[in-house]
Amino acid sequence: MDVTPFHDGLALVQARYAALGLRQLLPLERVPVGVRSVRPCARGGFHHPNQGYRHLQMRALVTAYGDLGVPEPHVSVLTVLDLLRCYAHDCLHYGSCRTYRLRNGDVVRSQYGVNFRRADGRSYSAPDRADARSTRNIGTVMEGACDREARAITWRIADAHGIAPPGDTGIDAVAYRDVTGQLTSNDVARLVDTGTETETGAYLTSMGRYEAHVNARYRVFLEEIGGAETEDLHSVVLASMISGDVAALSAWLDRRHGPETFAALFMAPLYMGQVELVLAS
Repeated sequence: MDVTPFHDGLALVQARYAALGLRQLLPLERVPVGVRSVRPCARGGFHHPNQGYRHLQMRALVTAYGDLGVPEPHVSVLTVLDLLRCYAHDCLHYGSCRTYRLRNGDVVRSQYGVNFRRADGRSYSAPDRADARSTRNIGTVMEGACDREARAITWRIADAHGIAPPGDTGIDAVAYRDVTGQLTSNDVARLVDTGTETETGAYLTSMGRYEAHVNARYRVFLEEIGGAETEDLHSVVLASMISGDVAALSAWLDRRHGPETFAALFMAPLYMGQVELVLAS
């Protein structure tokens, strides 16, 4: 299989993330890729169950896109694009600022990016309502920022290599739109109703829910808060996640929407008292 698209994408990742302040990427040897499952017809790829970055172990566990139930996995160009999306996404999780504390003998994360958790476990932001179109949850904002960036890089590589979407209407065509950030609202409406009775159905349902609850909400958030400066806001969110310095993002928001906008947008009513912000030196 020609893996040139992955390596060209890696070069884009290195340049873009360095500009955002991240110069040490997730080492490739810390990204094992599962290629076979004991479950018949299991679907591999970005939306495989429990796939993703493990912050305490500092490694990403991913799967190759396609049918993992066959003895010899079929590797397609979509497999390569999906791995690029996974790696670009998890690099941002790896590179985001984190602080930890001991609580009752357990290691707990008190800061991730520009999100914070108090000693008693209370998170800075409340969950979004189930019917929310936009997000006011800082965790969703950061997750959406990671995937928006990863899919934008994957789309640039697909376009540069002339990788066109499959000509059919099956799962590969939907997966292509997903991995390149081109899912439509009609796609999402169909996907979330696919059902979970089969492995393929569960994969597509997970894809639809992720798009609806993370990517679509983040896109609307950028439009609402960023306006004509959507891409600038997106870059500031990413750079602030990497540095762990909430001051830059707060200043950007304050200049456009008034003082204390960060807290007004994201702080949960039950999040009381002062939280120690660890600012980059």
